[in-house]
Amino acid sequence: MQSTPPGLFRASWLVARKDLAIEFRTRTAFFSTLVFALLGLTIFFFAWDPTTVAAIDLAPGVLWAIFAFSGLLGLQRSFGVEQADRAMDALLAAPLDREAVYLGKAVANLLFVGGVQLVTIPALALFYNVPLAGIALPLAGVALLAAIGLVAVGTLFSSMAVNTRLAELLLPMLSLPFFLPIVVSASMTTARLLAGRPAAEAWPWLRILLAFDLVFGVACTLLFPFTVEE
Repeated sequence: MQSTPPGLFRASWLVARKDLAIEFRTRTAFFSTLVFALLGLTIFFFAWDPTTVAAIDLAPGVLWAIFAFSGLLGLQRSFGVEQADRAMDALLAAPLDREAVYLGKAVANLLFVGGVQLVTIPALALFYNVPLAGIALPLAGVALLAAIGLVAVGTLFSSMAVNTRLAELLLPMLSLPFFLPIVVSASMTTARLLAGRPAAEAWPWLRILLAFDLVFGVACTLLFPFTVEE
C-alpha cells in the first residue's frame, strides 16, 4: 500500500526539524553568529562617545544593524548544509512540495535568528544601560516582525547563491538592499519605544514591517520553486 505524502505544513516541519537537528548536533553556526553579534556590540560600545550621542539614541541603530549582518551568517548555512553529498537533490526528489522545503528552511532560520536575538538584546541592555524591561513585550514583537522579514528574503537568496562560486559575497549583495527597510523600520520603532513616545508614533513604521513580511513572505514562497529548477 502506497503511503500518502505529508501535507504542506507537516512537510515543512519535517524539513525544519532536520535542519534544527543538524545545527543542534554541531552548534558551530549558532555560536559563530552569536560571537559575531556580541563582538559587534563590543566594538560599537568602545567606539561610542557618550558625551556626543546618548545611549538611547545609539542603541536602536546598533542593535538592528548588527542583527542584519549577523543574520547573514546563519542564512548562509541554510542551504550550505545540503551541499555535502548533494543532499539538496535528495530533498527535492522527496515527495514534498517545493514550497514546503522553503517554508521548512525559513522556520528553522527563524528559530535560529530568534535564539541569537534572545542573547543579543539583553546584551545590548547591559552594554548601553538602556531600560528594556519596561518595553520587553512590544520589543519582542518588533524583533519577531524583523526576523520574519529577514528570514523570508534571506532564505530565498541563500537558495539562489549557494551554488555560485562566490556565494559568500553574493548573498550579502542580494540581501542587504532588501534588509534596509527592515533595519530602518525596526530602529525607528525601537527608538520611539525607548523614548516612551505614544504607540501611535511607532505605528507607521510597524505597518512597513507588517507589509514587508506579508508581501515578501508570500512572494518568496511562490518564487522558491523557480530558484531550484535545473
